[in-house]
Amino acid sequence: RPCRRVSRAAPRGRQREAGAPRGDGDACGRGGSSLANAVEAGDLLAARLEAQMAQAKINAKANEGRFCRSSSMADRSSRLLESLDQLELRVEALREAATAVEQEKEILLEMIHSIQNSQDMRQISDGEREELNLTANRLMGRTLTVEVSVETIRNPQQQESLKHATRIIDEVVNKFLDDLENAKSHLMSLYSACSSEVPPGPVDQKFQSIVIGCALEDQKKIKRRLETLLRNIENSDKAIKLLEHSKGAGSKTLQQNAESRLN
Repeated sequence: RPCRRVSRAAPRGRQREAGAPRGDGDACGRGGSSLANAVEAGDLLAARLEAQMAQAKINAKANEGRFCRSSSMADRSSRLLESLDQLELRVEALREAATAVEQEKEILLEMIHSIQNSQDMRQISDGEREELNLTANRLMGRTLTVEVSVETIRNPQQQESLKHATRIIDEVVNKFLDDLENAKSHLMSLYSACSSEVPPGPVDQKFQSIVIGCALEDQKKIKRRLETLLRNIENSDKAIKLLEHSKGAGSKTLQQNAESRLN
């Protein structure tokens, strides 16, 4: 009797065991591929970070020594500049006010001195004159207690020009007693050199060039001093004429009285 071949199927558990290695191999293949991709992506990210850091270093090196202002810094600087501009206006106003006080002091002293040397003071009694002089001296003393000083900023050339101009005026003043009329004429030429208007008389060209070399504030002070000197001379001329007139009138009265007595 022929023999039959009996194929015996493997147990299910063994089939699973036999198929297990095949499935594990596929999973390992897929896992290895994912890991390689992750490593590659990490390397790319690290490279990008290194490139960015390198570029940042290059930019920092290029910006060394530069001052970059933010918008807030610009606003702050603008506010500070505006405050300084306002303070500059107040400083100039202060200097102008102090200069005005300084001029007022000079005018007051000049007026007090003019009253003391006026012709009216000579035509009152000795007692009244003494009392008025005491009052004038008291006012002059109180005026002198006010000290105002506005300094002028000068360069060496302006300083030298001011000294030269002051020396010329002082020399003319020293000639008042010797030749008042000639000194007055010289002062007029000096004053014309300081005037911006068309002068009525001759102009001292040398003095004009010296004054131009002075600071602007010094030019104004020189002009004011010449004006004061000319006013004093004018007042002196009036006082002298009044004195001569009173003397002439007195002599004429005495002569008339003498003639009437003779008659």
